Amino acid sequence: MSAVPQPRQPLLLPMSVPHLDAVLAIEASAYAFPWSRGNFVDSLAAGYDARVLYGDDGQILGYFVAMAGVEEMHLLNITVAPRVWHRGHGRDMLDALVALCRERGAKQLWLEVRESNPRARAIYRRRGFAEMGRRKGYYPDADGRREDAVVMSLAIEGAGDGLD
Repeated sequence: MSAVPQPRQPLLLPMSVPHLDAVLAIEASAYAFPWSRGNFVDSLAAGYDARVLYGDDGQILGYFVAMAGVEEMHLLNITVAPRVWHRGHGRDMLDALVALCRERGAKQLWLEVRESNPRARAIYRRRGFAEMGRRKGYYPDADGRREDAVVMSLAIEGAGDGLD
């Protein structure tokens, strides 16, 4: 056993209403058009899969909200606090979500991303997502108009009940 203390790994826990003040602060710092408290409350009330990622300092580093469907999961929101960008937390949360998809028998994971966000699209492509189409006017933009969303999907390896 080493006498040198080892850093704790980030901890992913179910999101609940008491987390929302910290979640909303991250949301507001990360997006020009953040989700409202009502969006999060409604997601929790609907039973969506929502998780918060805690760092070893006890602070929330990020979160995700996903909605299960028949043999699929739809990622509605995944956010890392800007103060801890570029440290692999988004990747860790995506990996946890893929594991959750397998656990739930989801064979596809879907998401939308702003057309104007090539960095996020590239990250998703590197994780195996493919661009499947567009949703016209899906997101609000700064000029009061609407921006298209790029629909992306990931086939979940090893999902299903083995009866295929």
